[in-house]
Amino acid sequence: MKKDVKPFMGSVKVGPKGQIVIPKEIRDMFGIEPGQSLVIMAHPKRGIAIERQNVLLGIAEAIFAGKGREVYPYEDQSNLGEFAKVIKENVESEDEKK
Repeated sequence: MKKDVKPFMGSVKVGPKGQIVIPKEIRDMFGIEPGQSLVIMAHPKRGIAIERQNVLLGIAEAIFAGKGREVYPYEDQSNLGEFAKVIKENVESEDEKK
């Protein structure tokens, strides 16, 4: 992520195939490059989040290493193992496609 970058807010339209384009400002802010894998997560009450796969893999590894409370201090710790498992399965599934 670049330093001294201000928050950005914009809108995107969903195309006929459900695709969106991530604005250039956001791609630059987070160093998102063409071909890079992103993970999309959805929760009926919390909404939708998109994150770089390598960031989520680091979070999953921290949870598996017993550092879940450090990563997500306000989250129900009993659910973090399942969260980490889903992340790892998603990453492995993407790796198999390559």
